[in-house]
Amino acid sequence: MIYITGDTHRNIKRFMHGNAEFIHDMTWTKDDVLIVCGDFGFVFYDTPEEHDMLDWFEKNKPYTICFVDGNHENHPRLAEYPLEEWHGGKIHRIRKNVIHLMRGQVFNIQGHKIFAMGGTYSIDRSMRTLGYSYWQEEIPCDAEYKEAIENLRKHNFNIDYAVTHTAPKEIIIQMGYIPDPHDYELTGFFEYVMYECKDSVKGWFFGHWHEDREIYGGKFRGLLNDVVSISQEKQS
Repeated sequence: MIYITGDTHRNIKRFMHGNAEFIHDMTWTKDDVLIVCGDFGFVFYDTPEEHDMLDWFEKNKPYTICFVDGNHENHPRLAEYPLEEWHGGKIHRIRKNVIHLMRGQVFNIQGHKIFAMGGTYSIDRSMRTLGYSYWQEEIPCDAEYKEAIENLRKHNFNIDYAVTHTAPKEIIIQMGYIPDPHDYELTGFFEYVMYECKDSVKGWFFGHWHEDREIYGGKFRGLLNDVVSISQEKQS
C-alpha cells in the first residue's frame, strides 16, 4: 500500500505507536510506502540526535519513508546524500528505507505514476537566517522546472497522482488564501501541470498549509495529520 501524509517537522512522535495523530492500528510491511508532503525535517542541523532518529527509522520501521522537500529543509545537506534511481525517478538515499524524492520526477510505485516536486518560499524568512535555517534552494531552479517538464512529456502528461509541498495557485485561492507573489512561478507552474494532466490525475496531495482539507471533491487534498491510502491495485 501507499500512504500519504502531511508535514512532520522532525516530530518523531508522529511515527510512534500510541500516537492518535498517526496510523498504528495496521500491520506495516516491507512493501508499504509512506510519502510525506514536505517539511520532513529530519535532515536539517546534522546533529547526533538527528542521526539517531534516522537510524531509528532504519532499524524499527519495515516500510519505506519517502518525502518531497519542503521549505523547512536543509537543501544543501539533502544534496550531499547519494543520488540513485528508484522506481523510475531520481532520489537521494538518506537511509535504506528513508528516501528524498527529487523535484520534477515521475515515479512508478505499485503501478501508480506519481509526480513529485517539493519546494516553496518560506514566508517566515524574517525569523530565519540564510544559510542556517533557510536556503535559497527552497525555490526550484530553472533546471528543475525543465527536468519536470521533460519527465511529464515522457509520460505524455499522463500521471495518476501528484505529491507536492505547496499547491497550484487556483487551489490556494480555493482554500481562501492569497498566493504569495514570491511563489508565483512555482504555484503557476503547478497550475499548468494541473491542467495539462487533468484528464489522468486522480489525486493531488500537498502539505505546507497545515490543514487537512479537501478541494474539488477531494481530488486536491491538503494534508497535515490525515493519512490517505492508495490501493496497490491501479485504478482504472
